[in-house]
Amino acid sequence: MLDYPNFKNAVAELTEIDLSSYKSQQMDRRINSLMQIWGLETYDEFLEVLKTNPQKYKEFVKKLTINVSEFFRNSERFYELWKKIMPQLLKKPQIRIWSAGCSDGAEPYSIAIVVQELGASDRVKILASDVDKIILAKAEQAVYGFNEVKSLPPDLLSKYFENRDNLYYLNDTTKGLVQFYAHNLLLDDYASDLDLIICRNVVIYFTEQAKGLLYQKFLKALSPGGYLMVGGTEPILAYRQLGFENPLTSFYRKPE
Repeated sequence: MLDYPNFKNAVAELTEIDLSSYKSQQMDRRINSLMQIWGLETYDEFLEVLKTNPQKYKEFVKKLTINVSEFFRNSERFYELWKKIMPQLLKKPQIRIWSAGCSDGAEPYSIAIVVQELGASDRVKILASDVDKIILAKAEQAVYGFNEVKSLPPDLLSKYFENRDNLYYLNDTTKGLVQFYAHNLLLDDYASDLDLIICRNVVIYFTEQAKGLLYQKFLKALSPGGYLMVGGTEPILAYRQLGFENPLTSFYRKPE
């Protein structure tokens, strides 16, 4: 019979999601919740369900990856990105941006809107990744409810979206600015020569050790002078030791 450590190892092989890198209390709660809902008593039963029931497998991955997002989430930080960070970065002829853990696409599409407002669509490449392939398919459709777009100023909402039957459809031009792909932050290689990495409300679910490894990989992936933007509840306390500067709240810069 599987014990919990062996169950985590088996899940890692099956899903390529390493549960040991997530905070154990949160993972335990989500796993036990699903076991109760599905009427399972052992980890062997749980693993068998994941292997044989595609719908429950999708539900499990969704439960682990916590997909919550909206356009211009934490709008004050986004306006700092728009008015202060992006003009600095656009002094270069071409820049590369990566939304890591992009969920349903609201974050990278928000960047695409900012890029268009700055008249820089032809100078910016936007990459967006998530471990959850189901949510990536939703991101590529770019259809949202009101809760996802409620933080957008009305002029931007009407400019970039079409409202049909209380759903908001992002225009094709904005959709075309973002390249989505499946990516595991803990296991996969990172892109390089990036000028801006946005990873918000993702690392809060990871252990301190996993966070430290991610921040080191982010720093390496950035070009000199590039920025890492994190969520408001996840400041990098040891940013100096890692090699970052901290010019603005939630923004960490790789020195030139």
